[in-house]
Amino acid sequence: MGEAGEIQLQIAGIRGQEAEDDQGQRAGNGGACPATAAPRPALSKRLAWWAVVLVNIVFVLAGQSVATLLGRIYYDQGGKSLWMQTVVQSCGTPLAIPLLIYLRSRKPSVAAASRPSLVKLAAIYAGLGVLLAGDNLMYSYGLLYLPVSTYSIISASQVSFNAVFSYFLNKEKFRALILNSVVLLTFSAALVGVSHGSDGSGSAIPKGKFPAGFALTLSASALFSLILSLMQLTFEEVLKSDALPAVLEMQFWSNTAAACVSVAGLFASGEWRGIAGEMAAYEKGEVAYAMTLAWTAVSWQLCTMGLMGLVATVSSLFTNVISTAGTPLAPVMAVIFLGDRMEGVKLLAMLIGVWGLLSYVYQHYLDDRAKAKKQVATGKC
Repeated sequence: MGEAGEIQLQIAGIRGQEAEDDQGQRAGNGGACPATAAPRPALSKRLAWWAVVLVNIVFVLAGQSVATLLGRIYYDQGGKSLWMQTVVQSCGTPLAIPLLIYLRSRKPSVAAASRPSLVKLAAIYAGLGVLLAGDNLMYSYGLLYLPVSTYSIISASQVSFNAVFSYFLNKEKFRALILNSVVLLTFSAALVGVSHGSDGSGSAIPKGKFPAGFALTLSASALFSLILSLMQLTFEEVLKSDALPAVLEMQFWSNTAAACVSVAGLFASGEWRGIAGEMAAYEKGEVAYAMTLAWTAVSWQLCTMGLMGLVATVSSLFTNVISTAGTPLAPVMAVIFLGDRMEGVKLLAMLIGVWGLLSYVYQHYLDDRAKAKKQVATGKC
């Protein structure tokens, strides 16, 4: 009994000391609760989320750069069909079927009760498919009429358009540094546009087509940004899911619709009649012709999968920033493999674009810090 009583007294003394320490902390904070760290998600979930984001980023950067380079090679080696280039940007959808079937067989991404009606989904995917086909066709024209380096830098303007669409459609905050980013990236693209007279390239670029290529590429960038914002809106308001099956489903059906429109355009334009002759006249041979188109389709599908994955897991604006961050990769590859000249004005435009990108990233860093401080300030004892 004596030992038990002594232990109880020790416990009581410890509790009293803890209470005094807590009161002292409150007094030192002016009576407020001691600051506590904001609750964090489980480490495994955070690592899994970052793994998904990083994989999608790799898909976007690698797929975009390789597909752009292969598209330019197709034209340089004797390819002429704009509709064929449009078709290969969306015809790789069968690659997603095995993975989609596997994921659907394991666990549906959206419960049947909350799943939108089939008619609604069909209308959304068909509409996105038509927009994608039109966007792909404009990009095909732009790639035909411009060197890869110039084409890539003008395409960087899409983040400026996306900032506007994200503000109105996705309720993204439009702060000062983001506005600065929009202005800089737009200026970067315009700088390329007014300096085309000094452009040199080892590629077979049609003469006198630069203005059309510039306008079409800029228009394609704006339409692409709108498509990304509409996809984000679909994930948030219609599908209400960012799971991989939902991402693959949107990729498959929207690209299938785009492929159908592109194939219809290929036959309606009559370009299909020249495919056999184009293959026979291809400088590297028929096998190289088929492999160029096949790997272009694979590259675009990897890029599309990454784009949709980033839209679902992060945002359309972040997706466009990553796409823009990969802008220097294609020009560097074009300088190495195609003989494009990286002149001073073009390099300056790229540096301005990087400045705009860093402005965007820094603004989001500030937003994240402010959010974390707010969580700490509102935390309870």
